Amino acid sequence: MKSRKLTILLVTGIALTAAGCGGDDGDGDSGAGATPGQVSVTVACQPPKTAKEERRLWDEDVVAFEKLHPNIKVVSKDAFPCYEPKTFEAKLAGGQLEDVFYVNFPNVARIIQQGQATDISSYVGALKNGKDLRPDVTNIFKSGGKTYGVPRDGYGMGLVYNRKLFTKAGLDPNNPPKTWAEVREAAKKIAGLGAGYVGFGEYSGGNTGGWHFTASLYGRGGDAVTPDGTKAAFNTDQGKAVLQTLKDMRWTDNSMGTRRSIKWEDLMQQMAGGRMGMMLGAPDVTRDLQDKFRGKIEDFGVTAQPEATAALNGGSGYMFNRKASPEKIKAGLLWLEYQYLTPGKGQFDYPRLKAVGRPVGLPIPDLYGTTPPGQQIAADRKANATVPVENFAPYAAGTANVAAKPEPPLAQEIYAVLDTPMSAVLTRQDADVSKLLSDAEAKVNALLAKS
Repeated sequence: MKSRKLTILLVTGIALTAAGCGGDDGDGDSGAGATPGQVSVTVACQPPKTAKEERRLWDEDVVAFEKLHPNIKVVSKDAFPCYEPKTFEAKLAGGQLEDVFYVNFPNVARIIQQGQATDISSYVGALKNGKDLRPDVTNIFKSGGKTYGVPRDGYGMGLVYNRKLFTKAGLDPNNPPKTWAEVREAAKKIAGLGAGYVGFGEYSGGNTGGWHFTASLYGRGGDAVTPDGTKAAFNTDQGKAVLQTLKDMRWTDNSMGTRRSIKWEDLMQQMAGGRMGMMLGAPDVTRDLQDKFRGKIEDFGVTAQPEATAALNGGSGYMFNRKASPEKIKAGLLWLEYQYLTPGKGQFDYPRLKAVGRPVGLPIPDLYGTTPPGQQIAADRKANATVPVENFAPYAAGTANVAAKPEPPLAQEIYAVLDTPMSAVLTRQDADVSKLLSDAEAKVNALLAKS
């Protein structure tokens, strides 16, 4: 791939008017730092100061972008985490979010329904590679034939596994499980290595239990809610199969250990410590295992979720403040295109990421599939890989034809309810799967009725 040159103009079809200077369009932006004739646009989710390397790269990109577009001033807004529910909801209600604000997938539909984001349909056609973006991702930001945002990343749930433990247990790390029956057999062999070994780990609280229940449900062809979002839809054979499989692995196979995992880091610590064989997760889990929990990324592999007919599609993107002027929308799209959607730039500048020691080679984010931009990104990623890409080949191959499905509305509230049945089957040998799902169904129906 050619080296990054600031003198190369980013080709787009978005025209900016020099007269578009913030201040009189009522969007609350003071335009601090902008010079006469510049469009000042506030953008959310600048990495925090504690993430020194990521913040430095972001700031470098802002400088490079502004050299390419001297009539635009990017005003970065630092917030960690990028989405904090209480703060976000208060700013959203008051119209005080950034011109270009961060949003995770489960909140998109609600924000559109509430009229809290502006329609950018007449502007997104100018994105150079917009037509090549995966429809299952871009559709998340569409409603009634209109577009309200663009993605910045996305993930499909898979199965993360410890390759070293597979070898130690006599399993083939290059041929990971493809069915839940194979997962059970592999988990039993890993747990059989001795005291302290866990074949398969799962969450049971902190909303992570409900999140993973939903991921497993999607994989089996089920739904969390009805298509119109008014009723729970998980009290089905698929939902019962999710819980029964876990109950059998916990109490019949004894392959899940006895420790209750509630917080996200609970399973991560066990995986990184080399005592757990498998867990549900996306490829970026392996990066976190190395960066945050001192694991070695080369020890892990990722494959597709067993028997998956659909994969939970989590992720995030950006939407535009309903008060943003046309000039700000155009400027914001130019920035998003540069930072998140252009091969060789921003998050896809793999030579730079490699040079600063960041893991390169994970098959995410996959925003373009097998289209020409997607192929270029994949080739650049492979050419600059710092991790063994073959460890992720089963995931790339296994998810190629698996439909992505977004998280349900009121995702966190629903996950909190579903924590209860997940916890029950992992802590009570006499747990009644049918009753657990019936109780959860009633609670979720009540939540949806109020929304």
